[in-house]
Amino acid sequence: MELILFQALTPPVAISRGLLVLKNNMHRKFTFYKKNIVKILEAQPHRFFKPKELVRFLKIPAADSAEVRSALRRLVDENLISKHKANRYRALKPSSVLTGKIEVKTQGFAFLLMPEGEEDIFIGPANLGLALDGDQVKVQLFAAAKEKRREGRVIEVIERQRRYIVGLLKKGKHFYYLVPDDSRIFRDIYVHESDLNGAKDGQKVAVEIDHWEDEWMNPEGHVAHVLGYPGEVGVDVLSVVTAFNLPMSFPEKVEKEAAKKSAEIPQHIIATRLDLRETMCFTIDPPDAKDFDDAVSLQRLDSGNWQLGVHIADVSFYVKQDDAIDKEALQRGTSVYLVDRVIPMLPERLSNTLCSLQPQKDRLAFSCLMEVSPSGEVVSYNIAETVIRSKRRFSYQEVQDFWNKKNELAAQFVQPLNDMLALSRRLRRNRFRKGSLRFETPEAKVILDEKGKPLEIVRRESLASMQMIEEFMLLANQTVTEYVESLKTENGIAPFLYRNHDKPDSRKMGDFIEFLNATGVEHKLNGRISSKKLSRFMNSIAGSSNEAVIQNILLRSLMKARYEMINIGHFGLAFKRYTHFTSPIRRYPDLLVHRMLKMYLHYGWQEKKRESLTKRLEDGCEKANACELVALEAERASIKMKKVEFMQAHLGEDFDGIISGVVHFGLFVELPDFLVEGLVHISDLHDDIYEYDEKTYTLHGTTTGAIFRLGDNIRVKVVRADPHEAVIDLLLVADEKKAHLTEDKTNKKRKKNYNKRTKSKSKKKG
Repeated sequence: MELILFQALTPPVAISRGLLVLKNNMHRKFTFYKKNIVKILEAQPHRFFKPKELVRFLKIPAADSAEVRSALRRLVDENLISKHKANRYRALKPSSVLTGKIEVKTQGFAFLLMPEGEEDIFIGPANLGLALDGDQVKVQLFAAAKEKRREGRVIEVIERQRRYIVGLLKKGKHFYYLVPDDSRIFRDIYVHESDLNGAKDGQKVAVEIDHWEDEWMNPEGHVAHVLGYPGEVGVDVLSVVTAFNLPMSFPEKVEKEAAKKSAEIPQHIIATRLDLRETMCFTIDPPDAKDFDDAVSLQRLDSGNWQLGVHIADVSFYVKQDDAIDKEALQRGTSVYLVDRVIPMLPERLSNTLCSLQPQKDRLAFSCLMEVSPSGEVVSYNIAETVIRSKRRFSYQEVQDFWNKKNELAAQFVQPLNDMLALSRRLRRNRFRKGSLRFETPEAKVILDEKGKPLEIVRRESLASMQMIEEFMLLANQTVTEYVESLKTENGIAPFLYRNHDKPDSRKMGDFIEFLNATGVEHKLNGRISSKKLSRFMNSIAGSSNEAVIQNILLRSLMKARYEMINIGHFGLAFKRYTHFTSPIRRYPDLLVHRMLKMYLHYGWQEKKRESLTKRLEDGCEKANACELVALEAERASIKMKKVEFMQAHLGEDFDGIISGVVHFGLFVELPDFLVEGLVHISDLHDDIYEYDEKTYTLHGTTTGAIFRLGDNIRVKVVRADPHEAVIDLLLVADEKKAHLTEDKTNKKRKKNYNKRTKSKSKKKG
């Protein structure tokens, strides 16, 4: 459940706490308000803001809201912003040309992505110009039509997101051309025979665009990499790697620098650290893991409390700021976990050896030692550089089997593991009671043979052992954030990197609630939406037939998580403060957090370093957010490709499915047996003309009265599975249309209620 805050909305660092200490200096306060209010308004020039919204964005106490209103009046008087009806404010001169990232849909149209809370700009197929999906572009807005989505056209491509276009090379009568794998790229790319680079007709290749100056002509390019013939071992995943411009190896300079790192820990380094080598700690990871970056320990204290230790690999000892390894890690941002391989953030010598908390070996760590009461509250904590020695490497299943009495373990591990289970359950209950959202979305794992062919698709289990480690990591992440926020200075909190998840956008939540109303789902989500309120609602639908569908729609209605320098809390987890501290081997933000913690622990906060550190953190956040999205898309693409390949063995077979998506061009159907999704295209619903209702996510037959809606059980036949295009096409079996012809009483009631609400809204507008 990860979310995206638009960066332009983020005011400068340390806004909320800084205001508290400047309370007696009105001039400095107004200067602060002036700078940041104008910045917020100019970031969204077409949006109107109410004063209370600006107070929320500025993260200041409600008691100071009157001063914001006073500042707004002065800014209007100085002709720096404009005031409109209903006490709303916006930038003085909204531009008719906007810049941003373009997202192209498979149907040919696109959207210019706008900040959260603002509607995206629609771009029709004829107005895409020279833009490809993901490009940074300039868009000229058209004259706005009342009550219609804003539209525009691409007038300039500022920066290409893709370096390579991957696809199938074909030979025409007079030239070669590339047919892109990505169905969102609608142009073939011409390749001159002199630019083939040894490629042959029918091979998978990566092409770089060289010339494309006329939107009425196809782009021209050259073959940069020959990947091989489709069906050859590894070519499919290599296509994903190349398409997302993921690095397949480390530069020689980086490998050499990693090779120089000594495996021996100098004694003088050990002498400066808290020595926990005799402490009973161990790692618990997936069975195929090689980079063990976290170990855990638990001891009963004389007070009756627990000392929970979360020990994280001290990567910052080996990766120094601005060295070759560090610069490469920053560019990668994160390790990428594809279906058949890992593309690591750090060289193998570091990730799998020196930094990995291997059993029975001395390792440098950064430990968060928390005294936790039996009720699950952190009483005190100590964050320290340590040296540890893991006593054993466990897999999740091994620990789970022990709890399920399917195996036995050495006596020294029995009590700690049982105590850890009890504590983690208490922490988990507390978290959900406080409003943390519970999403039980199934994940698929594709089992491959030695040649990369998919043998089986299995459902990943959410084991109690996994949940235990998750709870301990969440608690450590909160605790280190609390420590940094305690370092208050006269200019606010010391700079830090937060993992934020903003409150849901009111418009999207309104659409979600309207969907619940239209489909007859009972809820109490009126008024202000809090995480606790959403958590109670999700508990109320747990186990129901439409739980998965509702969860999916809710996820789309929430923001996405981001790395940022101002703390706004984590809505989904219901945490007031949160960061990422526990995975520095595979996430660059965690490495940055370790460096900041070391600085503050050793030297305290030094105000003279604020500017340079702030710039470094801002760059790190921006890069990490971008890399995280690329990694997520690449991982999904590699898994989907193998799922489609797996379904080729089931062509012509019938399966029970669930309608998981309803769009204007058809029905997406999930096959629970394999956790794969295919499309029943609307062109294959020949019996009627169907209308799409975006509020209720339904297709209505205008003549027959047939209704297809989210969550409906349906039987389909697999008619096409194309790994090249990564699509699965389905057809309804013969009797399925008849099953949807007659509405039951519930459907009629839902439709009647929806029509009533629609008429009521129309009267209000009138």
